[in-house]
Amino acid sequence: MPETVRMTTLVEQALALVGDRNDLRRRLDNTLGRLGDPSVRVIVVGEFKQGKSQLINALVNAPVCPVDDDIATTVPTVVRQGEPASAVVLLPGRDAGTEADDAGAEARLERQDVRLEELADYVSEKGNPGNAKNIVAAEVALPRKLLAGGLTIVDSPGVGGLGSSHTLTTLTALPSAHAMVFVSDASQEYTEPEIRFLRQAMRVSPNVLCVLSKTDLYPAWRHIEALDRKHLADVAEDIPLFPVSSELRLQAARLQDAELNEESGFPALIAYLRHDIVGAVARIQRRSVSHDLQSVTEHLRLALQSELGPLENPEGTPQLIAGLEAAKSDADALRKRSARWQITLNDGISDLIADMEYDLRDRLRRIQREAETAIDQGDPGPAWEQFSTWLEQSTAAAVSDTFVWTSERAQWLAAQVAEHFSEDEVELPALQVSDTGGVLDPVGDLQHLDDGRLGPLQKVLIGMRGSYGGVLMFGLLTGIFGMALINPLSVGAGLMLGRKAYREEKAARLKQRQSEAKILVRKQVDDVIFQVGKQLKDRLRLVQRATRDHFTDIAEEHHRSLTESVAAAQRAAATYAAERDLRIKELRNQLRAVDALSKAALQLQDGAAAQDSPRSSAVPQRSTVPAE
Repeated sequence: MPETVRMTTLVEQALALVGDRNDLRRRLDNTLGRLGDPSVRVIVVGEFKQGKSQLINALVNAPVCPVDDDIATTVPTVVRQGEPASAVVLLPGRDAGTEADDAGAEARLERQDVRLEELADYVSEKGNPGNAKNIVAAEVALPRKLLAGGLTIVDSPGVGGLGSSHTLTTLTALPSAHAMVFVSDASQEYTEPEIRFLRQAMRVSPNVLCVLSKTDLYPAWRHIEALDRKHLADVAEDIPLFPVSSELRLQAARLQDAELNEESGFPALIAYLRHDIVGAVARIQRRSVSHDLQSVTEHLRLALQSELGPLENPEGTPQLIAGLEAAKSDADALRKRSARWQITLNDGISDLIADMEYDLRDRLRRIQREAETAIDQGDPGPAWEQFSTWLEQSTAAAVSDTFVWTSERAQWLAAQVAEHFSEDEVELPALQVSDTGGVLDPVGDLQHLDDGRLGPLQKVLIGMRGSYGGVLMFGLLTGIFGMALINPLSVGAGLMLGRKAYREEKAARLKQRQSEAKILVRKQVDDVIFQVGKQLKDRLRLVQRATRDHFTDIAEEHHRSLTESVAAAQRAAATYAAERDLRIKELRNQLRAVDALSKAALQLQDGAAAQDSPRSSAVPQRSTVPAE
């Protein structure tokens, strides 16, 4: 990619100019690392059997993802540019448990080559039920023009209900993705779980586009499209929706029929992916590289000008050194633990932990109250399985909402800390608190509850136990009149009392089941609060350390630049006249190189047409939508 090569060249030129400035070299090395991975990740998500895999097959015009009525994707499949066409599956390393803690997860994965036509045996429920083969992911490489620009498409497993705990796994992948394609077929309008998922996804990754699939199967798809657009307008403005038919697209590719391809709806979708997703990521990358280069050149220019000034104007040296010393003192204050930004960070994290605990408890207690109300209204025993599913879905949604809101608050806090620095724009640390992978793993399933069904023998025994007293009492009473112990009157009384005893026993068992169900719900909610609260606190402590280290590095850069500038000015003041002219010439040459690099960085920024949205200073508000 010529643009990437150009930016890489500029960063390498900057590396040649930084000399022994290891702090600036570290920043530029990170920039080179970002340039070395030009991929643009687009994750395709949706419910089961919505046409996600067939959509990807139609996009790349190849059967890379298994598709059938009885096949469901169970393993993420990554499709990227590569030649020749090939496929690999990623397996956990055999010695993963003995690796060092700082080793990357990808370094511990084993890559196993598989035939492309056999991929379904590894990534589908039919060939790999319950992921029994322990596949982490699959990767497919294809020589396709659509993928040549760095586009990488990820086919996510069907989640079997977007309200379930599997939603957390999908949301986990969103922070690392550049965009999300949400797929729903034309059989019906968006459901409430789909709308809830879209709202959460928009807060994690604002680049969301929706696809209405299978338009060839449902004649009323235009009506569904209109309803879906109304729902999307309620979620956020300008969410694009593309009605498509994967079957028409594949048929058009086989027949080389341009008109049929246009009718499939895919040209508009592909154009959006190329220009609005891949193009936007390229523009953001140009701005990021430009910002890093301009920051580095400013630090270099300060040191060079601080030395050049006294050489060209010896009379102004004392004032220059005094100004630099004052700026150095300010920069030194930023490095201390008592600096205002450190206080803002520590206080903000403490407030955030307290708010997070309240938010999580508040959401789960509302679910608990709703669950107890439902239990009081009927018998929880026969419907316990459905009730457990609802509780799991509601709990997962509440936890996801809390993590997303906490992530927004963490980003807001980082922006507040950045305001203490004098630069017009300070790069914010990459924080991913919304990553919810494995959050609910330590939480056990809701315990089993007796369904309360009585067998015929149990019913007879309960009736006999209640009727025994009635038969005996009335039999003895009628015996006074010379009647036998067992007579029609005593039997009738026994039947009445037996029926009464059965009803009382049934009511008592119902009350006992309701009480047991409430206890199980409370234990489950307490377990979720304990486990998730601990993990979220740990996550926020990591956020605190990452933010502290990030801004400490920035303060160190400022302090190092000003310290070297003071030293350079002092050296210049002591330089002899014979050496002064030669040094001035060297410094001017270096300044010209720095200025040329800064000008090239500005041109990169000017070339990015898209502008970042203004940073909001408002505190993110937590969502209070009750769990469905």
